[in-house]
Amino acid sequence: MKHIFKQGTDLTAPTFVLFHGTGGTERDLLPLAQMINPAASVLSVRGNVLENGMPRFFRRLAEGVFDEEDLVFRTKELHDFLDQASAEHGFDRNNLVAVGYSNGANIAGSLLFHYGAVFKGAILHHPMVPRRGVKLPDLNGVPVFIGAGNNDPICAPKETEELQTLLQDAGADVTVHWESFGHQLTRSEVEAAASWYREQFVR
Repeated sequence: MKHIFKQGTDLTAPTFVLFHGTGGTERDLLPLAQMINPAASVLSVRGNVLENGMPRFFRRLAEGVFDEEDLVFRTKELHDFLDQASAEHGFDRNNLVAVGYSNGANIAGSLLFHYGAVFKGAILHHPMVPRRGVKLPDLNGVPVFIGAGNNDPICAPKETEELQTLLQDAGADVTVHWESFGHQLTRSEVEAAASWYREQFVR
């Protein structure tokens, strides 16, 4: 998979795995990683699916309607890629924090739904529920930050609340941060994520 790896100055800090939104690239979220922890190593991935020329991490049938078969396939593909990338770049496979926005937050959420504690924690900006009707693995002790919009036209508040409940029922420690800027990712939301990160991972 097309990606960027940047080794940080603090090798004990979790490596950030960045997942862009629809139409983005592996460069989009690099500034977020800098804001959250500039010393951390970063693995930023480009989605393998194109929708009208726009990179995504999995196919959809319509706005908000996921192609579940493709979602499951792409989730496994990414899971395998993380194994390969850790061997190639030498980062600790068991010390990763996901950072995703929109479609990227959905694939990060899907990795948690399918593979459990694949991440030590996750920052999900404007995610939806990746799949319904599946039993989640044990997420006990996995902290998750959800950035949401109380007027998000793509991801309604009830969707955010459902995702929060599903993750919490699987044992995750979920923090939801609400904004009023629709589906936009704002600086204040990233700052809230950075503050949450410091509480969880900086001792």
